[in-house]
Amino acid sequence: MTLADSPAAVIRPEGPWTHRDVAANGARFHIAEMGEGPLVLLLHGFPQYWWAWRHQLPALADAGYRAVAMDLRGVGGSDRTPRGYDPANLALDVTGVIRSLGEPDAALVGHDLGGYLAWTAAVMRPKLIRRLVVVSMPHPRRWRAAMLGDVRQTAASSYIWGFQRPWLPERQLVADDGALVERLVRDWAGPKPPGPSDDTGALAVENYRRAMCVPSTAHCSVEPYRWLVRSLARPDGMQFYRRMKRPVRVPTLHLHGSLDPVMRTRSAAGSGEYVEAPYRWRLFDGLGHWPHEEDPETFTSELVHWLSDPEPDR
Repeated sequence: MTLADSPAAVIRPEGPWTHRDVAANGARFHIAEMGEGPLVLLLHGFPQYWWAWRHQLPALADAGYRAVAMDLRGVGGSDRTPRGYDPANLALDVTGVIRSLGEPDAALVGHDLGGYLAWTAAVMRPKLIRRLVVVSMPHPRRWRAAMLGDVRQTAASSYIWGFQRPWLPERQLVADDGALVERLVRDWAGPKPPGPSDDTGALAVENYRRAMCVPSTAHCSVEPYRWLVRSLARPDGMQFYRRMKRPVRVPTLHLHGSLDPVMRTRSAAGSGEYVEAPYRWRLFDGLGHWPHEEDPETFTSELVHWLSDPEPDR
């Protein structure tokens, strides 16, 4: 597959999964799904789309789960709406997809921005979330405190501050066929970045570049980060972070790469103070921001074993 391939070939590639669209929260969302059993819903981060979970989908299906990876609003094969990129609305997208799939609840697995939304959904719609798995993302209140009070985290998140400029970030993301996307993915990884290590990995960064170049995707991808920063001192932001004081009351697995240069371990650690349920923290030595792609075998094993554990302990 090359950058010249059509967006449809990149966003809906053939494979063991099934592609379809579901309606939720006033928009249409593309999903890739495999297997039958209890629902596990996978949420990607920036600058990715559902393809980030290509290793986990078949493994979860083999383990007896209905594995579904969705494209977030504005990304991949989902609708690019003019509004609706605040975390509360994006979390309602997620819980709306659970309902649209006809399931009573889901184990929610979120990476990066998807992790932020997973935390949010677990607070806003706790009855729909059976278990919570968050990767490379602190609890929203921890994230806010780190961004405002930790100089090193503020520096590590310089890309988020850069997104506050109008128009320029979008142009940078699509310039040279999405070359910046590849640079970010490689810079944020550990020694073994997602790349040409196997037949599927070889396509990873190239696919992310191509998907970002689909019209309007770059703009929609940065809008959530614009809200996160611009709302810090606004009433709607203060109301959201007050709401997030409510504890998470479902078993939670928190996964993080020890070499993550974007979300520092110190920022993520301690998120368990917002969880009033079994909480397990797992630090992957030698991995960066993408543990599910840098070492998919180890990551998936940890995920599947925890999901199958009837009584996950602290």
